[in-house]
Amino acid sequence: MDSIPRFEGRIWSIRTDTVDFAGHHAVRDVQQHLGAVAVIAIDDDDRVLLIRQYRHPVAMVLFEPPAGLLDVAGEAPHLTAARELAEESGYEASTWHVLVDFLNSPGGSSEAIRVYLARDLQPISGGRPYTGEAEELHLPRAWVDLDEAKDLVLTGRIGSPTAVCGILAAWASKAGGWLSLRPVDAPWPARDTVIAHDRVNVARRD
Repeated sequence: MDSIPRFEGRIWSIRTDTVDFAGHHAVRDVQQHLGAVAVIAIDDDDRVLLIRQYRHPVAMVLFEPPAGLLDVAGEAPHLTAARELAEESGYEASTWHVLVDFLNSPGGSSEAIRVYLARDLQPISGGRPYTGEAEELHLPRAWVDLDEAKDLVLTGRIGSPTAVCGILAAWASKAGGWLSLRPVDAPWPARDTVIAHDRVNVARRD
């Protein structure tokens, strides 16, 4: 397989691969992504913590769960999730599980996302510790009942992929008595595969 670098960016890179499909060659552009995590944080009243964030590529303000890139070298994904929850919401959680994993756009991108469920929430003393910049400068919070959040997804009023997958997974898992939850260090085969095949961009932040 031949590979030609096309673009090197802060978050992802683009390369063009020539792929052999049983003797037939095809050219594919590949976005090498860092990968990401997201957090569905649910309080004692079964409300989901969402934030409103402007997303420039789609020119919309979206309801999203706290989330972030896997951009710290050597940081375990569940620790990234806990850090992002604190930075973006001002909350921490005592109980963590893996909720769902998905590939965001596998036809062109290597981005693997893991969504965690966080419960037993407590506000951080002193409030949200991270002011952020640009889109993250101001992140209004909203608490939405889980059943209502599910309906907002199914009626198209919530469209962020981390919110769609995370909310529906949380609703289904709760309906099943939370038996589908996995430990925070559960295997992540999809990410292992893209790393093994050199599809993941190098972490940028130390």
